[in-house]
Amino acid sequence: MAQQRVRIVTDSTADLSNPLREKYGLEMIPLNVHFGDELYKDQVDLSPEQFYEKLRTAKILPRTSQPSPGEFMELYKKIADEGAETIVSIHLSAKLSGTYQSAKVAAASLPDLDIEVIDGQSASVGTAVQAIAAAEVAARGGTKEEVLAAAEAAKTKEGVYFVVDTLEYLQRNGRIGKAQAFLGTMLNVKPLLTLIDGIVCPYERVRGKKRAVGRMFEIMEEDLTKREEAGEKWDRLLVAISHADSREEAEKVAAEIQTRFDNVEMIIEYIGPVIGTHVGPGTVAVIYCPM
Repeated sequence: MAQQRVRIVTDSTADLSNPLREKYGLEMIPLNVHFGDELYKDQVDLSPEQFYEKLRTAKILPRTSQPSPGEFMELYKKIADEGAETIVSIHLSAKLSGTYQSAKVAAASLPDLDIEVIDGQSASVGTAVQAIAAAEVAARGGTKEEVLAAAEAAKTKEGVYFVVDTLEYLQRNGRIGKAQAFLGTMLNVKPLLTLIDGIVCPYERVRGKKRAVGRMFEIMEEDLTKREEAGEKWDRLLVAISHADSREEAEKVAAEIQTRFDNVEMIIEYIGPVIGTHVGPGTVAVIYCPM
């Protein structure tokens, strides 16, 4: 790893487990989760399983905060000391968190280092897909420009859709964005949401959770069919599914996708504590990206 010219940093909201971060050579900086006076480092001293257990019994909703510029500086300097010539730092939407801004401040404070900070305009495994695309090129010895191009291509090509059990968490935490149009929906009508330019946006209302989860697969199929008809080609389809303590639903979607598409690389991960704070238990997200 020390000989790799370009190193990739992402943050804990990319919701990648330790084995996958190690597989792709990704560095991770954690955000913070606050349960009252208790402070936890996301994905470091609070696992997703522990988080959802605490959330079920918590009397008040947790809150979150971004890493400080100083924490970013410490990580960047460590990577540079290990021999990296360039650091590409990819983070969740700047419209959802101050993490990107903290990274920018840190990079500006280290003018002797070559650091590129990217607003992924996504969240959860949507950010992870961009980091993975960049990391694969970096591992092959790609140049800074090639790594940046790979991250940008993934950001442009990925589709992001998610179903929440309730809009309560997004509303209370101020991340509801344009999805506020769905507030007050009828009982058992599930909001199907997407991210556009880094903002949570409504896609459609679907009756019943099972139907809403299945609808994400249909949208993906319709989109990829249009792309194929337009002449777009790809070697494999990277599909990342994240869930807020709803693994059974996530695995059903994964199985359906793998029966309908060829050359699928599938990732299934928990939605971690920070993103889970904002979307709430029961959320299922599907992110796909032709590679």
